[in-house]
Amino acid sequence: MSPSGPDTQSGPGGPSGSGQLSAVEAARIAVATLLAAGVRHVVVSPGSRSAPMAYALAEADAAGQVELLVRIDERSAGFTALGLALATGAPAAVLTTSGTAVGNLLPAVMEANHAAVPLVVLSADRPEELRGTGANQTTVQLDLFGEHVRFAVDVPAGSDPQRAVETALSAATGAFEDTPPGPVQLNLAFRDPLVPAAGDGLPAAAGRGVYRAARNPLALDFPAAPPALPERRTVVLAGHDAGPVAEAFARAHGLPLLAEPSSNARFGPNAVGPYRLLIDHFGADAAQPIERVVLFGRPTLSRPVSALLARADVPSALYQPVPVAWYEPGRRTELPLQTLADLAEFAGRGPAAWLDAWLLAGAAAQHAVDLVLAASPAATGPSVGAAVWNHSRGQLVLGSSNGIRDVDLAGAPPAEPQATMFANRGLAGIDGTTSTATGIALGGRQETTVLLGDVTFLHDAGGLLLGAGEAEPPLRIVVHNDAGGAIFGLLEHGAVAAAGRYGNAVERLFATPQQVDLAALAAAYGVAHRRVGTTAELADALTSPVEGRSIIEVRTDRHSLGKLHRAIRAAVDAAVEGVPQP
Repeated sequence: MSPSGPDTQSGPGGPSGSGQLSAVEAARIAVATLLAAGVRHVVVSPGSRSAPMAYALAEADAAGQVELLVRIDERSAGFTALGLALATGAPAAVLTTSGTAVGNLLPAVMEANHAAVPLVVLSADRPEELRGTGANQTTVQLDLFGEHVRFAVDVPAGSDPQRAVETALSAATGAFEDTPPGPVQLNLAFRDPLVPAAGDGLPAAAGRGVYRAARNPLALDFPAAPPALPERRTVVLAGHDAGPVAEAFARAHGLPLLAEPSSNARFGPNAVGPYRLLIDHFGADAAQPIERVVLFGRPTLSRPVSALLARADVPSALYQPVPVAWYEPGRRTELPLQTLADLAEFAGRGPAAWLDAWLLAGAAAQHAVDLVLAASPAATGPSVGAAVWNHSRGQLVLGSSNGIRDVDLAGAPPAEPQATMFANRGLAGIDGTTSTATGIALGGRQETTVLLGDVTFLHDAGGLLLGAGEAEPPLRIVVHNDAGGAIFGLLEHGAVAAAGRYGNAVERLFATPQQVDLAALAAAYGVAHRRVGTTAELADALTSPVEGRSIIEVRTDRHSLGKLHRAIRAAVDAAVEGVPQP
């Protein structure tokens, strides 16, 4: 919601001794209120109009009350704050000056909206008397983010911002009924002077508190489903951010688990690896067809899953204990259920032969995928995904496009979770992936690996820039470099390219081929770089300790990717056809 006026008050009792607070006084109140509401990380992009907030934050930083990060690029700053909020589960703020600086936050705000991430935008602004006059760097900033924020408020220059900040943080953290967490905007107007009073200074340095996220990989245990539940051939789909509850539910009810990598549920005895290649084998004409589907989280990766959920003859239910941001009520076909008890009644318990059929098919399919990938020592997208999945510990960030799909295809589910998974699946854009991963690494304070393609990497090359004295994240960046965007060749556009009717249009307009020297780029930013070309070399590089930032560049050929996927499909089909039904 975006109020037309401020939810603030000011009076003669303000610290300045008049009816108006000075800019720095107002900023100190805003910072204190942010800290009281749980904000522990703020990413600052430099600017003059935001100077009062910057000075107030510097005071809090010196007192050990907040951790400041500085980024010159507001777009990178926004995604870094997004990553901090993802890793810590707490609201994180980003501060910008006025004008285009605020607009650069839109991609991060959009992602935070659809992913329900508590991102707090602190946009500095000119006072009312300068708006609409042509004053430098002045535009309409309130409601700039429209429906993508849960709350937006204009805080006039000289007024007390406490109530506005408190309301914004309540909205950001989902405290309002029927509203999920998400981004908010505090548009803070400041009037000159923008600097502290002559006698002010930083407080004596205090011991800094360390804010470490309690985000280690989790597994849960549920009691076995009661025998009174009916037997049903149900599958459990775990989409993005489903959490370990999906794995525990599938195990307790004896049901196959089809889990995307960023679900944080892709592990355990019921998990099936290459599930998307098996869904058709359990279709309507199969000996044991799928009867029902229960969905945890948001499915985003594969068309077979989307087709299954769209089938009118297969009832589906969505576990939704709290409001979510990724769909509008009434716009999906699944039955939303708020309790696990209701979900259990819907799902039933799986017959032993049902789970066995999926596990046998899954084992055969996984073996077939592994054999196809092992036939060539040269790295491929799926073999890179499998290697990163197998070797990552601590935190793993998966970029959009092919990387996360390669892991979904080839990453074998482990018995126990090995890393906490993250991905920007709110809008599944390639924007700001390196910056997001940097925020996740700094917020989680543990070894972090990010897998991304070369186009995704280059899209956020500025995310490698850290100013002198800025904290160095424990981040390993694996860049799958196939000299362009390979995913379009696996979609309908690949057939258009093969037909030759549009010449090189698909290659130029979709694949966007590039020849950037990534080693030179890494050197320019002072980041270690290593280039590998085989799966063995990649495995060796992935076992090295994560110390600061490093880039592992894996060179592959995307033009043979379609052929590889067809070979994998054929091998899986042949392997599964040979599996006897339980």
